[in-house]
Amino acid sequence: MAKLILSMDGLVLKEITLIKERTSIGRKPHNDIQIDNLAISGEHAIIVVILDDAFLEDLNSTNGTYVNGQPVKKHVLKDGDMVELGKYRLKFIKESAEFMSSSTFDKAFVGVPEPDPLAAAPRGHTETMVGFGTETVAADIGTATSWAAPGDMLKTKPDQAVGMVQILSGKNAGRELELSKSLTTLGKPGTQVAVITRRPHGYFITHVEGGSFPIVNGRQIDAQAHLLVDQDVIELAGVKMGFYLRPLG
Repeated sequence: MAKLILSMDGLVLKEITLIKERTSIGRKPHNDIQIDNLAISGEHAIIVVILDDAFLEDLNSTNGTYVNGQPVKKHVLKDGDMVELGKYRLKFIKESAEFMSSSTFDKAFVGVPEPDPLAAAPRGHTETMVGFGTETVAADIGTATSWAAPGDMLKTKPDQAVGMVQILSGKNAGRELELSKSLTTLGKPGTQVAVITRRPHGYFITHVEGGSFPIVNGRQIDAQAHLLVDQDVIELAGVKMGFYLRPLG
């Protein structure tokens, strides 16, 4: 499990294990990592942990966020990276684990000119590429599970049916994608991106990138993974999609 070592002027202050999907950093008390210093913005940055990857995002802080001396807005954290916020340092330590993913965020958001918008070939056992129009986003990332009522779990068991996404609006209306991979990323890089995770007890959608969160059945979801149910309607990056379950066999 990954962790952070907080220090200032070479003095270690705290060790933080990244056990949450989202870890907030800032001066205000509600942050998971509070740094009470005027050089730190009230809500300075967040770290999102998705499976074996950790992503750092600066929240438009006043004095910026640096990694290994370079200013960053978004950055995939690698073992040994030094995150710098004012005089404070957060060393990222990624402890080794069996069956670790070899993905990198650098490969994640890549535009591919004029691909097949929905049927692009996957590049790995946990990856599917999905495009909106002429833009394609590919990511080897996933999300944490979320609580769901037992009745809802029965509706979305992947061992009984396979999830499908159908484009309902725009020039690609009618196109379908089978959610056969562990993780499927949808959206437009730089605009709005979400990931659908296939798990033993259902399909979950989680916000990854963008100022607004995806909308499911007319209601905006929050930062937690949201269980999808048969016939749900998803709105993402200006595109409306239908999620449904196709029985196996």
